[in-house]
Amino acid sequence: MSETVTIAAIATAPGRGGVGVIRLSGQNLLPLAATITGGKTPKPRLALYSDFLAADGSPIDNGLLLYFAAPASFTGEDVIELQGHGGPVVMQMLLSRCLELGARMAEPGEFTKRAFLNNKLDLAQAESVADLIDASSQSAARMALRSLKGAFSNHIHALVDDVITLRMLVEATLDFPEEDIDFLEAADAKGKLQHIRAQLDGVMAQAQQGAILREGMQVVLVGAPNVGKSSLLNALAGDDIAIVTDIAGTTRDTVREMITVDGVPMHIIDTAGLRDTDDVVEKIGIERSHKAVQQADVALILIDPREGVNARTQEIIDGLPEQLPCLEIHNKSDLLDATVLQTQQYIARASDVMTLSAKKGDGLNQLKQALLKQVGWQGEAEGLFLARTRHLHALQAAAQELAFAADCGEMIDLLAEHLRLAQVCLNEITGEFTADDLLGVIFSRFFFVFLAAFPIQKKWRFVATKRHKTLQLKQK
Repeated sequence: MSETVTIAAIATAPGRGGVGVIRLSGQNLLPLAATITGGKTPKPRLALYSDFLAADGSPIDNGLLLYFAAPASFTGEDVIELQGHGGPVVMQMLLSRCLELGARMAEPGEFTKRAFLNNKLDLAQAESVADLIDASSQSAARMALRSLKGAFSNHIHALVDDVITLRMLVEATLDFPEEDIDFLEAADAKGKLQHIRAQLDGVMAQAQQGAILREGMQVVLVGAPNVGKSSLLNALAGDDIAIVTDIAGTTRDTVREMITVDGVPMHIIDTAGLRDTDDVVEKIGIERSHKAVQQADVALILIDPREGVNARTQEIIDGLPEQLPCLEIHNKSDLLDATVLQTQQYIARASDVMTLSAKKGDGLNQLKQALLKQVGWQGEAEGLFLARTRHLHALQAAAQELAFAADCGEMIDLLAEHLRLAQVCLNEITGEFTADDLLGVIFSRFFFVFLAAFPIQKKWRFVATKRHKTLQLKQK
């Protein structure tokens, strides 16, 4: 980064605590540290106990000052942490003093942004900082930490390296079309491409599991009034979240609760009974219910098996999005005798049908496992990492470009372009957007890769030399 101003912010959560932290990042922060401590000079990575002084020399607070010299810090710049007492007033006074000394308030996420711009983190790692803070389960926290440590990025970098190696082989033939096919066959370009596609499929499968753990799943409860939707929400949550009565229309708005099943967050949404009503308040709740249905990952269609699919339930089913997966739930099994408990599927589009009792809790574990199956969760495995929706889109785009590349046949120019686009898609994940980065790699690595693929012959030495000069002219 070019020269930047010093930024400062309270690094601890709002509220009162035993310890509060002010963090600063910038260049040449030792003079600021000496001013705020009354002339003391901290040593890197050694805690300095001191008073923190106001402009008139009076103490604002006392505590520890930690100094991290550039580039061995989180942001890659000089970083100072002032660890004082965690009262809101004290923290604000200390922050104001830092601003008086030339710092400015940090923008949201600016410390992590500077770490990215100073190449301390790539974009995927920077995003995992927020994911680690926001983790809603132990599994999500562990996987976010793996991403922060570079597990996901390492997979992407390995894929990019393989694509670059293949691009070098392909682009080396562009100036000599009469020999390009023989060259690529001898270098096993097709085998290398198949290997890259297989590796990408593996990374994509892991990323999809990580995305499930990060995003969780939206589960919407739908059905005619008084079929037990609120009772099921309470049973899944293990608490009286929603009001339950025998009066139809008790739930007049969407009620949401988050539970965790095998480490996967599930956002359970109880909807108002979807029906026509003249009640203005209930109408608003029903509109919100329709919106929740549109955004859901799976719908639980609750049915009172004593009635089956009545006209109201059928109307609700007909109004669900065609692509929305559904589970058919026969509730209130505690009110039925054994002869009626035989599970009969009424809804053709339902992927599974289950009988349970929300009141007694029977069948809840089977329901939870069925929900995990709906999103393809295979359980936490060693090496999984957290991924975001944008990562999945980039991986899918790269896979599509590689599929196009595999279908290019003898159209070498087109093959080279699809490989380039696949690399661009992968680089979007880690934030490496440089379009001309291949040139430097070719200058430093191409000749040695080329010699490894072919016997040393005079003709091929000429090819490598000419390709090198051609790229130099293009770069100029």
